[in-house]
Amino acid sequence: MRTALEKHAMNMVFCLAFLLAPLVAANESRAQQAAPNTPPGQTGPGSAAPSPSHLAAARALVIACGMSRSFSIIIPQFMDQIGSSLTQTRPELLHDLNAVLTGLKPEFDRQADEMVDIAAQIYVKQMSEQDLKAAVAFFDSPAGKKYVETQPAFLTEVVTAMQGWQGKISTDMMTRVRAEMKKKGHEL
Repeated sequence: MRTALEKHAMNMVFCLAFLLAPLVAANESRAQQAAPNTPPGQTGPGSAAPSPSHLAAARALVIACGMSRSFSIIIPQFMDQIGSSLTQTRPELLHDLNAVLTGLKPEFDRQADEMVDIAAQIYVKQMSEQDLKAAVAFFDSPAGKKYVETQPAFLTEVVTAMQGWQGKISTDMMTRVRAEMKKKGHEL
């Protein structure tokens, strides 16, 4: 299960990076022009804290793009994993364990919400409020909603295709390296 969660998280990061890279690059370019001695993605000394509306826009993006769904699904999956693990050897715990997990769920749901805030803080460092709002507008559009809806199936297919592609590249590269090294008198 952990591998599936890690894979899903990495897929989300890959997908979001691909979609938002042009916005981030444009924002970093503007930031560099305004403060050439400040590294991209960092605020300079004396920079003001982000405004509440900037944070709200970042939080809205985390939710609208579907990233928050990745955080929230972890809670029930971990609870199921704990339940299965404990009741596998101690089935008599099932009733009480279900009651405990049900009681703890709101507490851990809030922790998933904390991850939304953390992701929003990261976006605030990387994107202007204007860019965040533009990205949210996309995700609120019919095309953006369709993108979020199809993203899990799309990413599953991309990962499958990428595995085959990586295998082909690996084989092709080794074949070419061997051929070129043979021309230089080396057998691999």
